[in-house]
Amino acid sequence: MRAWVKVSLGTIGSAMFLAAAGVAAKQPEAAPPPPQVNALLACQSITESAERLACYDKAAAGISEAVAKKDIVVYDRESVRKTKRGLFGFSIPDLGIFGGDDDSVEVKQIEGEIVSTAFNADGGYIFRLADGSRWSQTDGKPIALPPESGDKVVVKKGALGSFILSVGKQPGVKVERIN
Repeated sequence: MRAWVKVSLGTIGSAMFLAAAGVAAKQPEAAPPPPQVNALLACQSITESAERLACYDKAAAGISEAVAKKDIVVYDRESVRKTKRGLFGFSIPDLGIFGGDDDSVEVKQIEGEIVSTAFNADGGYIFRLADGSRWSQTDGKPIALPPESGDKVVVKKGALGSFILSVGKQPGVKVERIN
């Protein structure tokens, strides 16, 4: 009986490992650059100076027109970081438009300040932060010192898509973003 259990657990473990590896291997492919950018890059291969300059001028005009029509939108790393911070806590699919799996722009926690608190239907807290986000407590853990306006908070990513909010130096409580 024991050997059967070991074999079964080994088989299940192997299957889970292979399934996880398959999921990890499926990363979204980077989108190809827009045609306007390809036209600009093609100018690099022109050896004659006047032709290359004319090509760059034409390509730059195409990019300017596309940006004006909002066919092309350009974000710098700080804008992406700010956008990801504003979306922190929401369940949205990773479309790869904000850096994909680029760890340098991944937001793993936010810091904020409490503007106000209220109670949810379960008796837990609802925290409204200075950035406008609202977080509702989802566990029944008590907070030793009641949170007040002006208190500093940290919201961190937890396990399995959860979020943990800590008021000051107190232990954290599980929360979900509600706006």
